[in-house]
Amino acid sequence: MGSDRAAAAGSTVMHVRCPDRLGEETYRQVLEQLADLSPVVQALPPSAALVELKGALRYHGTDARHLSEVLRVRTISRLGVDVRVGIGPSITVAATASAQVEAPGGVLAIDPDHAAAWLATLPVEALHGIGPRQAAVLCDYGVHSVGLLAAIPPATVQRLLGGRAGRTAVDRARGIDPRPVVPRTLPASVTVRTPFPRHTLDGAEVRATLLNTVVRLALLLRRRDQAARALTLTLKFAGGSTWERTRRLAEPSHHDDDLRAAAYQLIDAAGLQRGRLTGLTLKAEELLDADQVAQQISLDAARESRLVAEAAIDRVRDKYGPDVIGPAAAFRHAS
Repeated sequence: MGSDRAAAAGSTVMHVRCPDRLGEETYRQVLEQLADLSPVVQALPPSAALVELKGALRYHGTDARHLSEVLRVRTISRLGVDVRVGIGPSITVAATASAQVEAPGGVLAIDPDHAAAWLATLPVEALHGIGPRQAAVLCDYGVHSVGLLAAIPPATVQRLLGGRAGRTAVDRARGIDPRPVVPRTLPASVTVRTPFPRHTLDGAEVRATLLNTVVRLALLLRRRDQAARALTLTLKFAGGSTWERTRRLAEPSHHDDDLRAAAYQLIDAAGLQRGRLTGLTLKAEELLDADQVAQQISLDAARESRLVAEAAIDRVRDKYGPDVIGPAAAFRHAS
């Protein structure tokens, strides 16, 4: 819709919408594809992102629509994910445009010279930033389109929606949105998923599986020289329902003992009785480099011995494989 090259004269914003319920790891991979196009990427979890294209257009020597099509080809071919892309001179216009793209994909680019006129044709609930309650209030007073909202004196809308919310709504309806795209990535995390081969009711088996998952997660963290500040446990039940809870660690850690204690507290909080589990997921969150973790002097000789043993076990795993050794409780079916 209009010339993308004209948009490059000012801010040119790309708003990307991924399919709903996209897995976190896949979402991270989409963000990596965006970073290949522009260094200014703002993650909007769980399934959207903003990209400032002004500098990227000059660097790539092309227009915004072409970059959007390149993005779609890459996400489809590499990740199996089709995205919806809106392009405009501001966050509001780009995000509103991406919502107007018909699923499962496509690109809608709005010429900055025609942005206000394009917005005016839309129903008021289609304007990005207008929530269902605000839209209902406006419609009750006969404000059914973005064009009508833009034409109303700001003071009137402020009485309907509140001071700041009303002023913002009128500005955005008129295509005014000075907010910049602020580079922001997702906090680093590591996830280990363990499915159960059959619906599982046995509490001892669940606990053994959780322990094995903890060991795998801790080993992965140590190999990456990272430590976690928090741990999230997700339980998946027969029928598709889930339970999820997060617990922060007293100190960032990548040691089996610390992660196991937190994981056991989480599973105890779930209060499992007759729930038929089909899988569990353990995620280490808010990661930082291991060398940033303060080393405390411990007076617990037993803990120090376990840490020495952990380091020795890691060396065995490095030589013979990760599954050659581990806690006895995690090997319930060993002969």
